[in-house]
Amino acid sequence: MIISGRDFAKLLERKGWELRRTKGSHHIYAKAGNPARISVPIHGDSQLKIGLLKHLMRVAEIDESEL
Repeated sequence: MIISGRDFAKLLERKGWELRRTKGSHHIYAKAGNPARISVPIHGDSQLKIGLLKHLMRVAEIDESEL
């Protein structure tokens, strides 16, 4: 389960999340009807750390098989 921040952001957009703003290297996503906000660090093609990735997947309701 290795994915970069850039690839995870693309996955979020395919799942209906919208980029609301960018602050530095962090892209903030939101979804209509969902009060959660997701901050994805995009540092080139650096891989997301496993703990952060699992947390973001839980918040975005993304299953491991969708990666």
